[in-house]
This record gives sequence, structure tokens and C-alpha cells, in this order.
Amino acid sequence: MAGPAYPGWVTRWVSGQWRQKKRPPGIRPPRPLALADKVANRREQAGEATCITEMSVMMACWKQNDFNDAACAEEIRVFYDCVAKAEKQRRNQNEDALSSGGNLPSSKVNKLLRRFPQITHYT
Repeated sequence: MAGPAYPGWVTRWVSGQWRQKKRPPGIRPPRPLALADKVANRREQAGEATCITEMSVMMACWKQNDFNDAACAEEIRVFYDCVAKAEKQRRNQNEDALSSGGNLPSSKVNKLLRRFPQITHYT
């Protein structure tokens, strides 16, 4: 007595042959594949605060000396030196980020997209 007769697709599915012949579905994008005219405005990540200790020492000195700059000249100089050093590091970091292909802020991306618009038709 012969077993039940199943359709051909059932035997292929059970044996696993369908996996070998299966291809991924064709992708049809809902819109044309082109860059948009602008990107969403995103907040830039705030960097960490620098020179906080120097600033707090300077303010404590001011408070002790009734906000007299002459008595706190050394603390003021140390604070300004720290700020100048942090600003220099920030500028160097920005130059390195742009030259190494880092992420651009959305304002610069929008400026570049306005400068180089998408070609939507061919003449």
C-alpha cells in the first residue's frame, strides 16, 4: 500500500530544497533613491565642562576678598590660562574631526546640500 500523495511543494519544503532555490525578494523603494534637500536639525552634543575647579577657586577668592581683582590676580591668571588651553584643544579637535571625515553638524550638512543640489532630471 502506497503512502499518501502530497503535492510537490510539500515534499520540497520538508526536504529543505526550497531553501536552496529561494532568493531574497526584490526591493522596491517607495521613493527615488536620492538625497533629500535638507536634514533634520539635531542638537549638537554638549561637550564636557572645562576649567570648573579653576573657576570655583577664583570665585572663592573673590568672595573672601570682597570681589577685589588685585588680591586674586594669580587665580584669575590661572583660570584664563586654562580657558585658553581648552579653547586651543577644542579648535584642534574640530579641525581633526573635519579632516578625518567625522560627523558634521546638521547646519553644515544643510549648507552643503544647498550648495550642491540633487539632479532630479537629465537633459
